[in-house]
Amino acid sequence: MKRFYIVLILSVLTVSATYAQADKTKTTEKAADSVKAWKFDGVIGLNAGATSLIFWSAGGNNNANALTFAKLRLQYQKDAIAWETNFDTDFGLTWVDQEDDQLKKTSDDIKFNTKLGWKIKDNLYLTASGSFKSQYAIGRKYNKGKYDPVVSNWLCPSNSELSLGIDWKKSVGSCDFSVYVSPLAGALITAYVNDADNRKYTEEYLAAMEAAGQPVPEEYVDFRREMQTKYGTYKVIMTDDGTPVIDWRSCRAELGLSLKGTIDYKYKNLTLSSSLWLYTPYQGRGFDIKEAYEQAHPGETYNQYFRYSNLNRHFGNFDVEWDFLISYQFLKVLNVTLATNLKYYNGVFVKDKEGVEKERVQFKSVFGIGLGYSF
Repeated sequence: MKRFYIVLILSVLTVSATYAQADKTKTTEKAADSVKAWKFDGVIGLNAGATSLIFWSAGGNNNANALTFAKLRLQYQKDAIAWETNFDTDFGLTWVDQEDDQLKKTSDDIKFNTKLGWKIKDNLYLTASGSFKSQYAIGRKYNKGKYDPVVSNWLCPSNSELSLGIDWKKSVGSCDFSVYVSPLAGALITAYVNDADNRKYTEEYLAAMEAAGQPVPEEYVDFRREMQTKYGTYKVIMTDDGTPVIDWRSCRAELGLSLKGTIDYKYKNLTLSSSLWLYTPYQGRGFDIKEAYEQAHPGETYNQYFRYSNLNRHFGNFDVEWDFLISYQFLKVLNVTLATNLKYYNGVFVKDKEGVEKERVQFKSVFGIGLGYSF
């Protein structure tokens, strides 16, 4: 009988240990699956340089420059759910030993995008997406004279988008592809200027014109309206008698078609990333305010400074933004990077050196060697 109880007790303990081990194994496997479902990668770095000159006969100025940047991606993919968040940012300054404009901003970008998808078929996801683009600090146009006008600031401009569409995602080896198409994309373009900044930069401009002995241009009103005009957030309405009335506003909302393609590749110490974004609003061609006014008022000439930007913002005219980054890490802490950014926005006018103002392709490239880490 004692042997029976001993065997029974040993059997119970063995079964209990077996179940405990099985539970422990399942818990470990579940934790491993959870970690595997998440993926975090990116590149961060700091590029810097300096030049010092003492009695240098060939000329030049002492200078120093620095650029910090980060390109981060967080992914979650398990069962039918796919969630991806990207954060790209950079900020750069240059100091030059000279009388005017000693410290200049050379780069300033914030780009945030997140999308959540539900798998409906192989590699296809019904996806909701949100994005935000802006900059951290004041941007100025550096002139040869004493006055450097402000041309951008926080939320001036900024571009936000909420959309619903289909995302095609596929991974081939170390390369991730994504093509996102959204027929329902709401865009919000802002040129926000608070009252304090409006007074400050308006007074700064007027003081600069007075100090230079130059008359204030007739079309100049204030800094806020300059920015609203520059980034096309205002709206013009034609009254019944053909007179244009301006509705000054800090933002413009649109509904349109959005397309975005991305490629992310990582092999050992090499990282390559590229993204292309296209957007066109669902609206008809606007009207030429000058032509409309002169038709309604024969014999009169319309010479006001503002334009109706929606003449250019209509379906079929695409805004374009293309980002490219290649980075190679060596000696564990040193990085070589090349980053480029190309932009073209309908309704955003840029002056050339001769003062001719029109829509233009904007391009920026940054090459650097410095401290960095890829993961």
